Amino acid sequence: MNPVLILQFMDNDAPAYLGTWLHRRGMATDLRLATSSRGFPERIDGYSALALLGGSMSANDDLPFLHTAQRLVDQAMHHDIPVLGHCLGGQLMARTLGARVAASPAPEVGWHRMQGTDAAASQQWFGPAATHQVFHWHYEAFDLPAGSQGLATSEQCPHQAFAIGPHLGMQFHVEVDAAKVEWWLTHHDPQYEQSQREFDTVHHADRIRLDTARCLEKQQRLAHRIYGRWVAAARIVPQ
Repeated sequence: MNPVLILQFMDNDAPAYLGTWLHRRGMATDLRLATSSRGFPERIDGYSALALLGGSMSANDDLPFLHTAQRLVDQAMHHDIPVLGHCLGGQLMARTLGARVAASPAPEVGWHRMQGTDAAASQQWFGPAATHQVFHWHYEAFDLPAGSQGLATSEQCPHQAFAIGPHLGMQFHVEVDAAKVEWWLTHHDPQYEQSQREFDTVHHADRIRLDTARCLEKQQRLAHRIYGRWVAAARIVPQ
């Protein structure tokens, strides 16, 4: 079985629940850190699926590893290898497909409600529930790529997810676990503190901790559904 390629853009952004989910099903993975000596591969050949994690840089930054990530997305889509993007990963997918990534109408940090659209694919990816409470940490957002289906929206950010066939781009972080959320809260950047003073959509750390205890288990059930559909498109049979 060919491994799943996971692109990690920052040292503090481990796969967390995504890694746990794949490991529990006995799926081989190749985790590549942008800043390591190995870096990202140049070709998608030999991989069964591609997942992109988040990062504090902009998808618009002129960074070599971001360009490599976009080339891998393009190759994967061309060869029908399913792609899954979390936050920055979803933004890079959108850019690869020609869509704009710019400042979000309002930044979202913390647990926010998203609303599914009427698209049939929305229920296929996210299930029958009309709304979901999901974890966000972003200041920019993507427009919908041409030919994609918008799958979810929120009051703060109109485009929360899009799909093209087996490929899913998300503006939120279904991969987080409690340890990852706590790491981010204790190692945040100055933009977080400044944004708290300007936007009520950027939640205080104490509120995020309380909401994590309340919402994480349900989000991981949602992640289980999302990852299961993504993996099924890769024609990998979970153990």
